[in-house]
Amino acid sequence: MLRINQLKLPAGHTREELVKQVKKILKYEGMPEITIVRRSIDARKKPQLFFNYIVNVQVKNQAEIYRKCDKKKVLICDDVIYQFPVAHYSGQVRPIIIGAGPAGLFCGYMLAEAGFRPVLLERGNPAEERIKDVHTFWKTGKLNTESNVQFGEGGAGTFSDGKLNTLIKDKYGRNRKVLELFVKCGAPEEILYDHMPHIGTDILCKVIINMRNKIHDMGGEVRFGAKVTDVEHHNRQMSALVINGKERIPARYVVLAPGHSARDTFMMLYENGVQMEAKPFAVGMRVEHPQELINLSQYGRKEEKLLGNAVYKLTAKSSDNRGVYSFCMCPGGYVVNASSEQGRLAVNGMSYSDRSGSNANSAIIISITPEDFGSSHPLAGIEFQRRIEEKAFQMGHGKIPVERYGDFRKALTVKFSKNAQEKGELISQAFQPCIKGGWEYSMVHDILPENLAMAFVEGMEQFGEKIKGFNDGNVLVEGVESRTSSPIRIVRDDETLQSSIKGLYPCGEGAGYAGGITSAAMDGICVAEKLARQIIDKEIM
Repeated sequence: MLRINQLKLPAGHTREELVKQVKKILKYEGMPEITIVRRSIDARKKPQLFFNYIVNVQVKNQAEIYRKCDKKKVLICDDVIYQFPVAHYSGQVRPIIIGAGPAGLFCGYMLAEAGFRPVLLERGNPAEERIKDVHTFWKTGKLNTESNVQFGEGGAGTFSDGKLNTLIKDKYGRNRKVLELFVKCGAPEEILYDHMPHIGTDILCKVIINMRNKIHDMGGEVRFGAKVTDVEHHNRQMSALVINGKERIPARYVVLAPGHSARDTFMMLYENGVQMEAKPFAVGMRVEHPQELINLSQYGRKEEKLLGNAVYKLTAKSSDNRGVYSFCMCPGGYVVNASSEQGRLAVNGMSYSDRSGSNANSAIIISITPEDFGSSHPLAGIEFQRRIEEKAFQMGHGKIPVERYGDFRKALTVKFSKNAQEKGELISQAFQPCIKGGWEYSMVHDILPENLAMAFVEGMEQFGEKIKGFNDGNVLVEGVESRTSSPIRIVRDDETLQSSIKGLYPCGEGAGYAGGITSAAMDGICVAEKLARQIIDKEIM
C-alpha cells in the first residue's frame, strides 16, 4: 500500500478533485482505491482555508508506480490490523465489569465478541432513562444522585462534546478499533480520519444504546441500578461482590471501571485494603466567548459553514510554575450543571453533533498536585474537590455561579498585561451564557484558593495575547470545573494489570489510567485482552 502525506486541497473540494490530485502525485493513469487516514484544517493563510490529507492508496503495479514517485511525499506502508488474542471462548467463566462508561463498555464488547458473556454492573440508569433524569435536573434542580451527568450508561463523556482524539500512541491498533466500533454502532464515518474527531452528545447517546444491544446479542448482560457496595476477597483473591448492600454474587474476575466521580466506591475500596494513591489533576473554571470571536481568530471570518465552528487549544505557565491550559473545548456548545452530590456543584461543557450554538466554551484549568490537597491521605484529592464544589454551590445558591471576567480579574491583586481588554471593548455586556441548568451572577472569584484563582487570571491574560478578545472583561466565567480527571490511581501490576487484590483489574479513567473517552475505551480493550489470556491460561493449567 502507498501512503501520500501532505496532500493539500481547498476546503470545499470535491471527491473528484481529491482523486485527481492523488493520480497527479502518483503519475498514475488508472483508478486508485483511496482511503483517508487523516484530515486536518490548514488555516495558516486565513481567510483562505485548506484541508491537509494523509491517504492510503492501492494501485496496480505498486512497485513500478512507487519507483517514479517523489519519496518525500509517498512511502510504502502497512496498516496495523487489530487482533484480539482470543478468537472464541466456550468455557463457563463470566467476567464481571463494574461500570458502563467507555472503559467498561469497550471491555465488555470485546469480551462478549470473544464468547466470554460478561456481566456489566452499572449503578445508574440506561441511556434512555438517564437522558430524562439529566434534563429534569437541569429544568427543576432536582438531582438524582445515581443517574446524572456523571453516573449512568455511557459515563460522564455522554454529556460532553464527545471528543475522540487522544495522544496515546497506537502501535497495537486499539485506537482504530475504538473508532471502528463507534462507527459500527452509529457514529459518522468522518471520525475515522478527522484530526480532532467528535460525535456530540445527541449521537453518542444512540451509539451507546446500540453498543449495549450488541453486547446483549453476543451473550453479555448489562444490569442497571446495580451499585457495587462491597468487595469480598480471601487471601487477597477476589471471591464475591455485594450489590446495593444486599445481593451477593460470586466473582473471580472483576474489571473495575468506575468513573472519576465514584467517590463512595473509592472509599469502599480503600476500606477493603485496595492499594491506591493520590495523583495530580487540574481544576478551574468554564469560560464562554461568542463563537464568532473564536471563528474570526481561527478562520479569519465570523462564520464558516463548511468547516463548522472553530476550536482552540491554549497553554500557559503561571508565575508559580503551574500549567494553565484549555480543556474540553466545546465549539457552539453549552456549559452544563454536572453535579452528582447534594450540596455540591460542578460544571462541564457539552456540544451537540452540529455544534451550532452561539457560544464557545472551554475549561481553563490549573494543574494541582497532592501537595495542594492539605493531606497525604490517598483520598485527599476527593476532599479538595468537595470543598470547592461546596463553595460553588453556596455561591450560586444551588445554581451555576456566573461572573464577568472583568469583575473576576478586578477582585484579585494580579498584575496583568497592559493591553488586556477592559469591559466591553470587543464583547458586548449584553453577551449572555449558554447554560443547561439554572444560573445566577455571583462572586466566582472566591471559589478557588487565591493562588489558583490568580493562576487562572495569569493564564487568561496570556491567552488574550494569542486570541484577541479572549480576556475581554465581558467574557463569562462559570464554576467550578473540578472533574477533569480522577484524583486517585488504583495501583495495578504492570504485567498482569491486577490490583493489590488478585482478580480485580483497575481500568479506565476513574481508576487513573485514562483521560478521555478514547483513552478509556483503549484501556478497556487492553484489560479485556489481558483478562481473556489469563482466563484461558488458568483453564489450560
